Amino acid sequence: MLEDTRHHLFTLVRSARCSALPLCLALLLAIAASFAEPQRAHAQAPAAPRVVRGLVILVEFPDVRHQLTREQAALRFNGHLNRYVREMSGGAVSLEVDVSPAWSVLPRPIGQYRISPRNLEVDRDRVMGLIEDALDTVGPNVNLDQYAFIALMLGAKMPEYGMVGLCGYPGMLGWATQEVFTTKGGRRVRGGVAIFTSQAHLGTLFHDVAHILGGVKDGKRVAPCLYDHDLQAQPGPALEVFRRSLINMGYWDPMSCHFYQRQLPPPGVSSWTRLRLGWLDASKVRTVLPGRSEEVLLGPLNDPSARTQAVRIPLSATSYYLVENRQPLGFDNNLPGSGVLIMLADDTVAECRHGKSPVRLMPADPSAPQLTGAAYDAGSRNTFLDATNKLKIQVLESLSGSFRIRISPL
Repeated sequence: MLEDTRHHLFTLVRSARCSALPLCLALLLAIAASFAEPQRAHAQAPAAPRVVRGLVILVEFPDVRHQLTREQAALRFNGHLNRYVREMSGGAVSLEVDVSPAWSVLPRPIGQYRISPRNLEVDRDRVMGLIEDALDTVGPNVNLDQYAFIALMLGAKMPEYGMVGLCGYPGMLGWATQEVFTTKGGRRVRGGVAIFTSQAHLGTLFHDVAHILGGVKDGKRVAPCLYDHDLQAQPGPALEVFRRSLINMGYWDPMSCHFYQRQLPPPGVSSWTRLRLGWLDASKVRTVLPGRSEEVLLGPLNDPSARTQAVRIPLSATSYYLVENRQPLGFDNNLPGSGVLIMLADDTVAECRHGKSPVRLMPADPSAPQLTGAAYDAGSRNTFLDATNKLKIQVLESLSGSFRIRISPL
């Protein structure tokens, strides 16, 4: 039908009936549009998401029985977590999670699996024992190697097990390992294994699954924890100690905080984490070289239609600034504020230890607790200066959720 229409238009142009110049021009424009429109539609058609398969194993203990149903567990992964991953990846990734048909009882009481709530004090033998015993409950007809991640959903709560959630592998059993995990019985796990207690928050589910999805590259976790491990190991009430460890990214990324407020879903992830996971289109990241003076219209990070979602300013081969605009869109409704965030990244740093971090915020208000005042705006908190690198970043104006910013040398 389309080819017939084009042929008819060409015929009219060649005929005497198109002797009038305005009519000929109109017909030629129609011909051009008939070719351009399918191409435009094709370019805008969203690509099918990459499906990531996961397995949830429901396990409980002889002395602590579950209060969570299989249906609730399935909803958390195939519903809530899948929705979060799809939004954060811009529709590029979708989860497809199998859930074990019934709860399996582990051979030992929970006290023999219990771990410390502090990462640096976790008994790795207990983590290994839990994973081994849980995987042994899966029938031999299930090929564990087909799953990108495995999650153990415990029929217990944090006070009973010790942690609300953790990445067992790669993580507690070796953050830098790149070997395929194999049980004593010879069963291989291609991806990794996360462990969650029954009341784990959506932000916790994502945090530890993201460790696995990122994997390990050059001996470093691609998506590491962004809270400080040394501060998290300090004595005191677990929640308060954890809050004091949020010195790098505060509540602006669930890889740091899990959530801002318990009753809310987690905030969206930062541009740094999206880039690490391959979830931010490189064409949406504007690079401004040092010494250059440029103005950029920076759209919201969580708006996939924005032309520019982040700005990268390289300082060296391994260090750079990232600038992003966080607005209350989607999961970013659950942030402590909104505005322009400026982050300093160092790819030589693997984990948040010894006062170092692979990425950290340069806050507009350093006095605000847990970096809640990190965002810059077009008002009184509009300028960032780096005297060492002779760099100035200024928020010039707000334009319907976007910000016009200027990057220039000092």
